[in-house]
Amino acid sequence: MSRNRSSLSGLPTKITRRFTTLEGFREIGDLYVAGSNVRVFSVQNQFDSELYEDDRTTRSSFSLPSQRRSDIVLGLEENKRNPDDNEAVTTPQDTKPLPEAPYHVFSNKERWVVVVLIGSAGLFSGLSSNIYFPALDAIAQVCLSCISPLLWGTLSDTIGRRQIYIYSFLVYILANIGLSFSPTFTVLFIFRGLQAAGSASTVSIGNGVIQDIIPPAERGGFISFYQAIRNLSIAVGPVLGGILNNFFGFRSIFIFLLILSTLTLVAILLFLPETLRSIAGDGSVRLHGIHRPFIRRRTKESLYDDPSTADVAHNRPNVTARTFVEPLLLLKEKDILLSLLFGGTVYAVWSMVTASTTGIFKRSFHLSNLLLGLSFIPNGLGTIVGSTIVGNLMNQSYVQAEAAYKERRGLAPTFVLSKKAIPLDFPIEHARLQHIGWITVAFILSTAAYGFSVAFDNLTSRPGWIALPLVLQFLIAATSNAIFAINQTMVSDLCPGRGASSTAINNLVRCSLGAIGVAFVEKMIENLSVAGAFLGLSLITLGTVPMVVIQWYWGRDWRRERGERGARDKM
Repeated sequence: MSRNRSSLSGLPTKITRRFTTLEGFREIGDLYVAGSNVRVFSVQNQFDSELYEDDRTTRSSFSLPSQRRSDIVLGLEENKRNPDDNEAVTTPQDTKPLPEAPYHVFSNKERWVVVVLIGSAGLFSGLSSNIYFPALDAIAQVCLSCISPLLWGTLSDTIGRRQIYIYSFLVYILANIGLSFSPTFTVLFIFRGLQAAGSASTVSIGNGVIQDIIPPAERGGFISFYQAIRNLSIAVGPVLGGILNNFFGFRSIFIFLLILSTLTLVAILLFLPETLRSIAGDGSVRLHGIHRPFIRRRTKESLYDDPSTADVAHNRPNVTARTFVEPLLLLKEKDILLSLLFGGTVYAVWSMVTASTTGIFKRSFHLSNLLLGLSFIPNGLGTIVGSTIVGNLMNQSYVQAEAAYKERRGLAPTFVLSKKAIPLDFPIEHARLQHIGWITVAFILSTAAYGFSVAFDNLTSRPGWIALPLVLQFLIAATSNAIFAINQTMVSDLCPGRGASSTAINNLVRCSLGAIGVAFVEKMIENLSVAGAFLGLSLITLGTVPMVVIQWYWGRDWRRERGERGARDKM
């Protein structure tokens, strides 16, 4: 018998002392207070309290330093055992995989606040143009609104969303100051182009912010809500323009935009944090300088400075000449090009309906500027309703597609797909395009009927007849903007990590086709009549439907090829 063993069952003295002396029971009590489980195996040949940590939610006044978090084993035999016994002795009580980190640390409330803020910023793109309809019949489009998002959007994908918001709003504010005091039409036109350059980019930057903070499964609803906020400008812009022009003069429009844009810039400076994932990661990275909102700098310092929650941001790319060319390279991808052309065609038709409203309603219903402004309300309401409804439909479609995908691959219903990247074999095209068929049919029929509703003087002269074309305008706006929301979400999904650039190229295609359409809509009406012009536009839209069908069947293969090609390029 070794001198280290007592006569009590041949156990080591260090073990029996814990059950036979006051000091030993105190050690056992210390262990139990620390919140660990007492088990009947030994992994240490002496009791060391530094190995144990309190893992309970509420810590008692007694605490112990820790080296690891696990179940503690207190035993009845020495550590010097047969190595073959170690596996059975040291098996953990529970082994569970760690859950995937959230896509972004913002709470649901914070995400909605950010979307409302960027939606308010996006109002100025539509407000700057729609507020002119009652005041300036001659102004239909400004070419810089097509080109500037390529510059601002690409930069926001590289150097950050927040500072590009600030720069673009500064340009917009300076332009409104110039417009408020412009002495000639030439100066007015120059500053109008500068105004468009500052405001048009807010749409693409906002879509980039949404891609930064919203995972794909929820993105459709947020993009639709964001679009609905922006589309408020279509409803209120013409009304405000008519009121301001009638009662305060033409320049009051620009003074109003100056005040409103200044307040929005102040809100961005105070509340909007940087969201670009190459800078802010999932929102837990410490932000510095221009990337930090003023209010959060004072009241939520821990959100950025807590190293335990910090995420490692991606490598930031350098700004080069190629940076501004890369969005144009998206046009080489077949599925992206088809999405852009289809969405651009629908946008052009809707723009032609909107731009021709002033002339048609003046001729057919003899409305004043103020009533002309009010006549745009159904169009604006339609854009909001269409965007909102289709957002919920897209979210439901994504959930259904995800369930079918799991079942097909034999995954458990509770299995969570990665929130950071859409799998290459996931049918995102089917999830996004599920409802686009019947929406497109409704858009085509409404557009064709609209032309006939304002084509005949014996009908338009009847009291109350104006309600019919206004209802049709509501349907045209609702269906077209539902298509825009689907189209924008689809393009965003096809271009992960390039939310602003993809929106900028989408905006370029839409505005280019829209500008061409608006430039020729009056000629079409003169040569083909109102009914013939809009019937022709309906047929043109019908001719683009095969683009959607092609993407439905072959889009996933093209996306997989692009993903595999990108993986090879990184090797």
